[in-house]
Amino acid sequence: MFRLQGSKVLAVDVTGDAVKAKNGSMVAYDGQMAFKKLSGGGEGVRGMVTRRLTGEQMTVMEVRGHGTCWFADRASEINLVGLQGDKLYVESSNLLATDAGLRTGTTFTGLRGASQGNGLFTTTVEGHGQAAITSDGPAVVLRVSAQYPLTVDPGAYIAHQGTVRQSLQSGVTFRTLLGEGGGEAFQMRFEGDGLVYVQPSERNTIAGDV
Repeated sequence: MFRLQGSKVLAVDVTGDAVKAKNGSMVAYDGQMAFKKLSGGGEGVRGMVTRRLTGEQMTVMEVRGHGTCWFADRASEINLVGLQGDKLYVESSNLLATDAGLRTGTTFTGLRGASQGNGLFTTTVEGHGQAAITSDGPAVVLRVSAQYPLTVDPGAYIAHQGTVRQSLQSGVTFRTLLGEGGGEAFQMRFEGDGLVYVQPSERNTIAGDV
């Protein structure tokens, strides 16, 4: 069971099942725990091939035991995400932990990922259970619907879930090339039905340099 202890520490009650967490994110535990290093990108042979093809090299650890384990990542804010058979798309650097009922993998993001400076692939989490994702500052969860599509700065994007289509739109104009742009040359547009997680901080991105 995942629960927040404050906004920057995740407490997980472990009862013999396996919890996956970012490698090195354990800050305390009680009871009996065993830690085993894994790799991101998915499980098994397919996961190994995927990691080599995509470069998604997130390192995670599997935690088993009985007791409570506490996780944190450089004092980042932590957000709990509940999945009921749907899929979460999240940058690997923002994924802190998943419970035993969830599967991880990778998916191609194309230019959207490149604009964020995070490469061409991103991490997916799917199944039934809880995941914990981090953000630089308290994240906001914004709903996307057919009536209300959403546009997000690539540097502030963390994750999304639901039946959402995403595309990259450009605001590059002749004035941008002259250095007179508004600093928002690229944006991510979400349409459909779902949720988008946005942090109140912007990573350095290719878009931010245009």
